[in-house]
Amino acid sequence: MGVIDPDFQTMLEALAKQAAEQPMPPLDQLPAEMVRAGYRMQRQAQDQNAPRDLDVRDFAIPGPHGEIPVRLYEPHGLAAPSGLLVYFHGGGWVIGDLDTHDGHCRRMAAWGGCRVMAVDYRLAPEHVFPKGHDDALAATTWAFDHAGEIGADPKRIAVGGDSAGGNLAASVALDLRDDPARKLAFQLLLYPATTDEWTTPSRKTLDGPLLTFEAMRWFEKNLAAAGHPQAHRLSPLNAGDVAGAAPALVVTAGHDCLKDEGFAYAEKLKAAGVAARHVEYPALPHDFYVMADVSPAVAAAARETADALKAALA
Repeated sequence: MGVIDPDFQTMLEALAKQAAEQPMPPLDQLPAEMVRAGYRMQRQAQDQNAPRDLDVRDFAIPGPHGEIPVRLYEPHGLAAPSGLLVYFHGGGWVIGDLDTHDGHCRRMAAWGGCRVMAVDYRLAPEHVFPKGHDDALAATTWAFDHAGEIGADPKRIAVGGDSAGGNLAASVALDLRDDPARKLAFQLLLYPATTDEWTTPSRKTLDGPLLTFEAMRWFEKNLAAAGHPQAHRLSPLNAGDVAGAAPALVVTAGHDCLKDEGFAYAEKLKAAGVAARHVEYPALPHDFYVMADVSPAVAAAARETADALKAALA
């Protein structure tokens, strides 16, 4: 593991000082809504300068557990139909929302030359596993079936997400691989969680920064997937066969406990004949895409990611 980006190091030192002066109780003692509010406030403060030359509208689509709020991003002047990225935010299936990832989705749309439909899937613990996964699949299916209504080309639809959202995207890509009417063009997996097992070296040694073992255990406890008959949907890395899945870009961060499982999943896809590419940003931590104002390295990485998206949906 290399040296962390100096701007992120400065941020982490400030956070450590704040934590020393104002200690927080353990996550287990905090209500999920309070943790969500803190995360939302922090990430929005760290991402104030995203592109503004887009039309953005919120609406709701039907899902198996009720309506699913979504947000559609359309770059000004983008012809219809265009490629579409159906995007799932990160946050351990417990925190995160359309607002925490608004800047990131704006960059992917503006720089990737496509429409982006961000999905506000159900969160645990109010909605335990697999409701979030069900929402993700339903939203993607809806995007195919209503592509014309949102300016999308059904032959150029991708799924994507970061962290837990990357897990949802990978799961949807496996769910849809045998659906001839809904053929995904691409999957964009940004520091994804790909297994529920703690067996990789990075899961054993990289306790933070940002994504700590305490947070991971808290997410798992709230999601309550252990022992569920569909728990395999949480572990694409442990899926028996991934042949036929959509082409993929898997991005990992050097300072992240999820990095080894992301790399392993890219290798698994490649071994199954899937066109998959892995990119690691060795100096960056987990969650960097939604902290664009912290370091110029984030915008540089986002540009490269958006370029790959643009090429995949051309």
